[in-house]
Amino acid sequence: MRTILLNPGPVNVSDRVRNALMGPDLCHRESECVELCDRIRRKLLEAFVPGAESDYTAILLTGSGTAAVEASIMSCLPAGKRLVHVNNGVYGERISSIVGTQRLGIAEIKCDWVTPPDPETILKSLKQQPAVHAVAMVHHETTLGLINPVHEIAEHVDSRGCVFILDSVSGLGGEALDIAGQHMYMVAGTAGKCIQGFPGVSFVLVRKGFMENVVKYPRRSWYLSLANYYEAQERGSMPFTPAVQVYAAFDEALSELLEEGVHNRMKRYRRLATLIRERMESLGVRAVLPASLQSNSLTAFYMPEGLPYTILHDRLKDRGYVIYAGQGRFESKIFRVAHMGALQEHHIEGFLGAFEEVVRHETGGV
Repeated sequence: MRTILLNPGPVNVSDRVRNALMGPDLCHRESECVELCDRIRRKLLEAFVPGAESDYTAILLTGSGTAAVEASIMSCLPAGKRLVHVNNGVYGERISSIVGTQRLGIAEIKCDWVTPPDPETILKSLKQQPAVHAVAMVHHETTLGLINPVHEIAEHVDSRGCVFILDSVSGLGGEALDIAGQHMYMVAGTAGKCIQGFPGVSFVLVRKGFMENVVKYPRRSWYLSLANYYEAQERGSMPFTPAVQVYAAFDEALSELLEEGVHNRMKRYRRLATLIRERMESLGVRAVLPASLQSNSLTAFYMPEGLPYTILHDRLKDRGYVIYAGQGRFESKIFRVAHMGALQEHHIEGFLGAFEEVVRHETGGV
């Protein structure tokens, strides 16, 4: 029986993407691998900066989405400059941890996990901190499925002549994002979430003019220096051995994304989200966030009364469905259902039927 993954990555992939793993073995120093990487980079630009491909470059890394986020933060600052970072969830806290490793931050804007950051507060912080060179934050805060107001914040950052760094690891492909229109300088993403590839490949989309500055900045890491990757990839090479087979699957996943259309994929995720949210509401299971703040690709719900998460998880897994626990202060209070990946309505209907069956059996409710 196929397991349906309702966790926010790794996700279910299509047979077409899975079969791409079984392609011919390639040496990463041969022209075939160079061509593979070039295709991936072109497709990323076509998907996420349509019409502005000549203004951006895509830099590929072998690693999780966090590798792309850390590479962006480590690479974006000239000597003596600092950044402001926004923290309103587990992944905002991760940015704080990355920034803290080399004391690159000058201010942290901390918000409650159920509250989007206020763009005006960020603008005020920028005005008060003349040494600020960059602002880093999360697009889709997977902690609760919260979409942050990144377009409004990007406008303020650009108006101050600062660099906007965005963690869109669980956003790209599932959530609307106008990268070029809002002058976003660096956007980190990954294969194994809304793009519907396998984990192990990440990337950063960078404005070309800014990348020419980055190569002159201090290289605070070797493996995670975007300058090292950019210089090698522009020469038709890679600085380190990539996960070649996973790259091949990523190439296929990007082809699927372009064929479906990024907008249509977002609509599919939103349709699945609506199906889940309406059914949960009818069962008396409350969403954590109001509808206006919810993402297309994940929903957090309060636990049904009298049902521990471990029981709900294990009973659903026995039936072929994997959900996700809460994190931090929500760990024992909520469960999360992701609706990203190669999923259709019949997968969601099957999950909802299994959920209702488990709750009825374990609590006598519903």
